[in-house]
Amino acid sequence: MRKRTQAREFALQVLYELDVTGNQPEEALDMFWGSNSDKEIDEQVKLFTGELVTGVRKQRAVIDEHICRHAMNWQLERMAVVDRNILRLGSFELLFREDIPPKVTINESVELAKKFSSFEAAKFVNGILDSIRQEKKR
Repeated sequence: MRKRTQAREFALQVLYELDVTGNQPEEALDMFWGSNSDKEIDEQVKLFTGELVTGVRKQRAVIDEHICRHAMNWQLERMAVVDRNILRLGSFELLFREDIPPKVTINESVELAKKFSSFEAAKFVNGILDSIRQEKKR
């Protein structure tokens, strides 16, 4: 598995925990790395995971506003926790990470939805993130 793909999976897991528990990102990351201390995880993976988690948390209000604007007839609170956090992660990359091509972000987000949620969720994620991408282009 590619390093950034692995980091996105880890970030999704930490963001899920943050959404459920309300813990602070640093605390959640420390607990996550502690619970995976038996695995050899590349430092670049850890660094990118941390950047994603802290970035999403820092920009969450802006990210959630974009998601709500593009998720027609859906309230953020009513979305499945995993889907909501895949959207947050993808939206963060689209809106705040100029170093990542939008197509890569959307593809990675769709793959996360297929792996951790469902095929239907993957279509939902694709539609919302593509709409955010198009709005940003304008």
